[in-house]
Amino acid sequence: MGKILGTDASNYSRKERGEVKIYDDEWEKLAKALEVSLESIKNTKTKSSYQEHSSGNSITYSHIPNFILETQKKYIEKLEKENKELLEENNKLKNSETN
Repeated sequence: MGKILGTDASNYSRKERGEVKIYDDEWEKLAKALEVSLESIKNTKTKSSYQEHSSGNSITYSHIPNFILETQKKYIEKLEKENKELLEENNKLKNSETN
């Protein structure tokens, strides 16, 4: 996402946490990249905290705007679907080469 906005990961992370302003042109780029409406991501409501548990590790994020959590989830789902389709296509190509 940082690349889409033309910034480094550190600065983008500060934007996600609400420490640095997200400008209107950046909102537009994010909406386009995530294939959602500008209005749907420019929501200012935030979750007070979000905890992620992975392999026994706990990471807590504070003040993450809801739209980021929601749009990142949608984006991950989209990537997973594309990955599945590419794997299926790859398998079909491998099978056609062996026949």
